[in-house]
Amino acid sequence: MSLAPAYLLDLAARLTGRFGEQLTPLPALTDELTFEVQSPQLVDVCRVLRDEFRFEMLVDLSGIDYLHYGLEEWQTHSATSSGFGRATAAHAAVDTAPVAPRRFAVVYHLLSIEHNLRLRLRAYCEAGDVPIVDSVVDVWPGANWYEREVFDLFGVYFRGHPDLRRILTDYGFVGFPFRKDFPLSGHVEVRYDPDKGRVVYQPVSIEPRVLVPRVIRDDQRYDALLTSAPAVVGKSDA
Repeated sequence: MSLAPAYLLDLAARLTGRFGEQLTPLPALTDELTFEVQSPQLVDVCRVLRDEFRFEMLVDLSGIDYLHYGLEEWQTHSATSSGFGRATAAHAAVDTAPVAPRRFAVVYHLLSIEHNLRLRLRAYCEAGDVPIVDSVVDVWPGANWYEREVFDLFGVYFRGHPDLRRILTDYGFVGFPFRKDFPLSGHVEVRYDPDKGRVVYQPVSIEPRVLVPRVIRDDQRYDALLTSAPAVVGKSDA
């Protein structure tokens, strides 16, 4: 944080002095402060940030699934043994296993219009049968739809939300699309049933596949072919 601008260092010092161990500083790749807050203290901390530090606007709120964080193999120079078929077999059923600690987190992007400052907060959800974190709608009413979106896509429940319903997927949608154990083909599909005269749900008929990425080679084995190929020159009618 020593390379951060002076105004950010001053803000970080004031936040640390005010909250102490309630906020844990996190490294940031941009000129923006990032702190982690424990979920039981989230609402109280947010209310102080709004009233005392004048972060009067919640710019964005998003969810994160850390299920395979740091373990992905997408950047590979050789074929993988398992491929990348997420949840093709092991997670065929709707998510019912208890949530692992520090798997789901919610990130809050705050803006102080008065002081022209930005701040990022991260709060991990409570572990258990479902990920839960307190709603901040009472602090920033604009969080209403943001929290519904995270609930819809990640399955995070916001305790105290006034109207926690799906906002992007269908009313009868099964599962949460942005979870890393959600099957790429989904759980169910819809079709129109002419006999019943309505749209019906049925188990997805797409056969699960394991995706194997293209191998990246650095040995220039095809350079000779490319350089020796004759150039194609267009001819003019003139």
